[in-house]
Amino acid sequence: MAIKNRKQFRRTRIKMRIRKIVSGSAERPRMTVFRSNKQIYVQLIDDHAGHTILSTSSKDDDKTAKLEQAKKVGTSVATKAKEAVFENA
Repeated sequence: MAIKNRKQFRRTRIKMRIRKIVSGSAERPRMTVFRSNKQIYVQLIDDHAGHTILSTSSKDDDKTAKLEQAKKVGTSVATKAKEAVFENA
């Protein structure tokens, strides 16, 4: 039996192996990072409630290096996470 898309199948297996171990909560959310060829996307996820707490990406930064995009996205996630913690407290 041939698998149509081996890359997608492989990625799904890796994801399921990780998700068996890692689970996020409201106090300690799971952080996912997706890096495409052009952009970087980050999400903080509460698995117990089943929703995304916050997300950010580098879509606003055009014509900048990947390293600079990653730094900006990292600081953006940190500031948004601090604001979300203070809202819930």
